[in-house]
Amino acid sequence: MTKEISLDPRLASDSVAIGKLALCEVRLQDDARFPWLVLVPQREAVSELFELSAADRALAIEEIAQCSAALRAVTKCLKINAGALGNIVRQLHIHIVARNEDDAAWPGPVWGVGARLPYGETEKAEFIARIRSALAMQR
Repeated sequence: MTKEISLDPRLASDSVAIGKLALCEVRLQDDARFPWLVLVPQREAVSELFELSAADRALAIEEIAQCSAALRAVTKCLKINAGALGNIVRQLHIHIVARNEDDAAWPGPVWGVGARLPYGETEKAEFIARIRSALAMQR
């Protein structure tokens, strides 16, 4: 496990902690319209993937793959979108979004489409439990 780092307030307000992998904290984006994970590498003052050490970059790619596979297993989605934009929130974070042809943004990107629909508490808890199970992680 890695040490705790400060989390950008916008990431904290829009997502919920699921658990931690070797490098990244895994968070659920609180928008029930799109099953959406956010990976936050636990490294201070990093805003770009290339700023990670070679070992951390390799680990980040493995954790992206691991979370992508878990999200697909849980959602049975058609497509996984993954990206690290950071134009507004500069702290390095990677979005992993499950996509289907009938989602609210298909086939375009999910950013800026409609209003966020927060999960209900039961729905959120159940989804988090399923992702934790798929990742074989504890909190």
